[in-house]
Amino acid sequence: MKKNLIFIGLALVVGLLGGWLIFGGSGNDEQAIKDLSDMSDSHDHSGESAEQMWTCSMHPQIMQPEPGDCPICGMDLIPAEAGADGLSADEIKMTENAMALANIQTSVVGQGQMGSGTLKLSGKIKPNEESNAVQVTYFGGRIENLYVNTTGERVGAGQRLATIYSPELVSAQQELLTAASLKESQPALYKAVRNKLKLWKLSEKQINAIETAGKVQENFPVYATVSGTVTHKMVEEGDYVKQGQPLYKIANLNTVWAEFDAYENQIASLKVGQTIKVTTNAYRNEVFDAKVSFIDPLLNSSTRTVVVRAVLNNKNDLFKPGMFVEGKIEGAQESTSSKITVPATAVMWTGERSVVYVKTNPNEAIFEMREVLLGNANGDTYTIIEGLQNGDEVVTNGTFTVDAAAQLQGKKSMMNTAGGKTMTGHEGHLGMQGNNSGDSKENADHSEMKERIAVSNKFQGQLKQVFDDYILLKDALVNDDAKNAQQAGKQIIQSLKNVDMKLLSDEKAHNHWMTIQKELNTSANAISSNTDISKQRGHFKHLSAHMISSVQLFGVNENIYIQFCPMADNNKGAYWISLEEEVRNPYYGEAMLTCGEVRDTLK
Repeated sequence: MKKNLIFIGLALVVGLLGGWLIFGGSGNDEQAIKDLSDMSDSHDHSGESAEQMWTCSMHPQIMQPEPGDCPICGMDLIPAEAGADGLSADEIKMTENAMALANIQTSVVGQGQMGSGTLKLSGKIKPNEESNAVQVTYFGGRIENLYVNTTGERVGAGQRLATIYSPELVSAQQELLTAASLKESQPALYKAVRNKLKLWKLSEKQINAIETAGKVQENFPVYATVSGTVTHKMVEEGDYVKQGQPLYKIANLNTVWAEFDAYENQIASLKVGQTIKVTTNAYRNEVFDAKVSFIDPLLNSSTRTVVVRAVLNNKNDLFKPGMFVEGKIEGAQESTSSKITVPATAVMWTGERSVVYVKTNPNEAIFEMREVLLGNANGDTYTIIEGLQNGDEVVTNGTFTVDAAAQLQGKKSMMNTAGGKTMTGHEGHLGMQGNNSGDSKENADHSEMKERIAVSNKFQGQLKQVFDDYILLKDALVNDDAKNAQQAGKQIIQSLKNVDMKLLSDEKAHNHWMTIQKELNTSANAISSNTDISKQRGHFKHLSAHMISSVQLFGVNENIYIQFCPMADNNKGAYWISLEEEVRNPYYGEAMLTCGEVRDTLK
């Protein structure tokens, strides 16, 4: 009984104490109610704010527009600012290790500060069509002999090219011999027969030789009517040809055309008569001056370019048709002294919008994506009309990696304007939005893909073989070779089978490779089972995304270039890997070989 009384007494004391703490005074009552009201209002406002995002403290790549549970671990989501060390919803922070690996560099922009005043164009050497000729035969018959048998041979006007047996010409010669015996009595007939032979391009000398010999010549020679280089042989010995049929295409290469592709935003800077300085890899230390002689009035709707042409003197036979050249036009753009310009490497273009990454904290690696409005391209720089101000610090090298990191953390990025999506790392590199099945073991969280994972040399060597086969595939697409592309796809599949996953003892590395290997295998299978090169190129975009992920994660002991074509995939843009800095576009091949630019380098 005493024990019960003691417990009741303690309960009363605790109750009285709690009541005093809660209801200690009327002033405190009002303040407590006010505080509760303020907390409620504050919560409502943050929920309604379009800017407020919610994240998981354990999985920062999760970004959602409203509070709730983390789809991966089930923990309560917290405001993004609080969960990201004070970062805003659109900011991303990178580690010093990631910055060093990606060689990320920044520059402070200013008016006219980065402008070079030079417009740079890429192009090819082509024969001067105004100097081209087609060598034809002026009489029909059977080709008995060809004296020029290969393209590239030089011929001179009057040089014998072939001999032809022509029944018509045999009859005409017989008529000449008959008319010659009657020329005194029938001079008109004699003259008409000679003129007939002249219509077949026989010279006075040839006609006189037939008449003097007094016998018919069965095999008659064909002589070149122009001088130049044979670019196309169109017949073979034994062929029957008709009167006027082409035998050879002959180009006079004393002058050649340098034809360049200029993009839409460069057209305003071009004028006929401008001096263009032409360089080529064949003669690295030489610069050839020419004048812009023609600007195509029609825009190529598929490449969004116009042809710009210059005529080059080629008497020393330095320029070969098909040779790649680069042209620079000095002072092609108006003064940039009052305009902000940035290096082309700073700009990422999706085909619909252009973005740059701005460093928002001068003392830390914190970046934010910003959309910009581009002006004219000027060589290696772009004029920025809107989106940047003097003093902004922009990423000029490693932009691709910063964008990939933004996507992996669910922030706004080049291809994902909304942000807040859960993405697998291999998808993130090309802006492909992933699904929300982040709790799947197969779709493991790749939020740290910007960090290099240490793996054994043996695994790296096996991955290097997959990479080498990828390069073979890329080269086949550059050469418009669907058959070799198909074979390279099969080689990738075989090389993937030879990668020993047991070599990855680290669970994180193991999970990453499981996901990437599956995607690589799917894309390679699609390429190897297809003979349509356009479809192969579509799958190559996805294959490249996963290949870039694997190289970023594990490395292949090779310096590589990440290159980008803004026009691929219906102007959505696509990336690929190359061992050379010079752009050779696998998405268009010969049709638009030099379209693209280097966006990043990996070591």
